[in-house]
Amino acid sequence: MADFMDIVKRRRSVRNFQDREVAEDILNQILETVRWTPSWANTQCWEIIWIKDRSIREKLQATMSKGNPATKSIVNAPVLLALCAKLQSSGYYKGEVTTKFGDWFMYDLGLANQTLCLAAENFGLGTVVVGLFDHDRAKEILKVPDGYELVTLIPMGYPAKTPSAPKRREVNEFLHHDTF
Repeated sequence: MADFMDIVKRRRSVRNFQDREVAEDILNQILETVRWTPSWANTQCWEIIWIKDRSIREKLQATMSKGNPATKSIVNAPVLLALCAKLQSSGYYKGEVTTKFGDWFMYDLGLANQTLCLAAENFGLGTVVVGLFDHDRAKEILKVPDGYELVTLIPMGYPAKTPSAPKRREVNEFLHHDTF
């Protein structure tokens, strides 16, 4: 296994994949990491749909916003996952919202997305988190029930091309001491 910092630094938004299947046992290991992702009060508000059917993928591809660079990967990636969230669970206590920011599902799904993407990188797989699409149409296509939201689509596979690292701010550019 790779060093954790190497995994973090290597992970990129990959949109071009080899025509090579991902072994189901590898996918299951990646999903196991999501199982152990932290969440608000351990609500584990995520649900994941593994989309294999090409016709469903083509319908999802039609929901992509114009110019979305991940459009082709919705159909072409060996694996496509849809991450959904149960509403009014994360950030709630006894049915009442407890945070200034309301429903906490976006935070918890962000953690699940990051865990999944880093785990995929650990297995030599590329991912891209897709959030620019018609969520309501895609939710209908995937038959996501009321009380849940479709948050992201994640194409995954062996990279055909890995982009170079984008420029990053130095720590001293975002770290503040004692006050902002």
